[in-house]
This record gives sequence, C-alpha cells and structure tokens, in this order.
Amino acid sequence: MCTLDLKVPIKITDELTDSVVTAHALLNLASGAIENVQYVDYDAQALGEPFERDDYEFSSGTLSNDGKDVEFRVDVNKTTGNYSVSPSELLEIKVRAAALFAGVTGRQLLDKATGGSSSGAAPSAKTRRLH
Repeated sequence: MCTLDLKVPIKITDELTDSVVTAHALLNLASGAIENVQYVDYDAQALGEPFERDDYEFSSGTLSNDGKDVEFRVDVNKTTGNYSVSPSELLEIKVRAAALFAGVTGRQLLDKATGGSSSGAAPSAKTRRLH
C-alpha cells in the first residue's frame, strides 16, 4: 500500500507583541504536520524559540502560488516545539487553495469525491429523492 506524502512550502509568521518572526517550512497536506522550520533572520539558539518568549501572541501560516495566498491558523505544541495545523483547518486550507489556485469550488471537490455532479446546480424536482 502506498501512502501519499505531499508536502508544500509555506511561510510561518510568529506574532510577538512588538515584532514578527518569519520562517519557511513544509506543510504535510496528509497529516497537518509542519516540518523543516527555518527561521529568517532569527537565531532561535541564541534567542529561544519565538513561541517560548513572554511576548509571543500567536502563529499563522501562508500557502502561496502564482502570487495568490491562502492564510491559515498554525498551532504550536509548546511542550514538543512542533508546529501543526488542526484537521479542520487543514480541510479548510485544501478547499480554499483549490478555489483560489485552480478555480475549483468546495462543492465540486465534494461532488468529485462522492461521484456526484459537479455542475453546482440543485437537482430538479424529478431527480430529488427523500428516501
């Protein structure tokens, strides 16, 4: 059995009270794990991880393609130091990215996954069934 290991490059932004720390990383679209975090112009060894600082507020991520961006919430496990995206946020990222980058609607994705029609139109009275 083959597992899909699709990782896309993202930008992480750690918001501090008076500054912002950015990093480049990879988002695993199957699991929501964020890997290979590389801070930009920030020395984590000397200053500590941004999320460990007293002035840390929150983290967000950006997935970019051809000048278009999808922004999303990033969770940080302060015990392990791992960044990740929740399952519900990951689904939202996939739907928004498909709509923005490929012009595909959430309804079309659902229809394709379930084998339904992707026209987006409501079924006619003749084809609707309640049972």
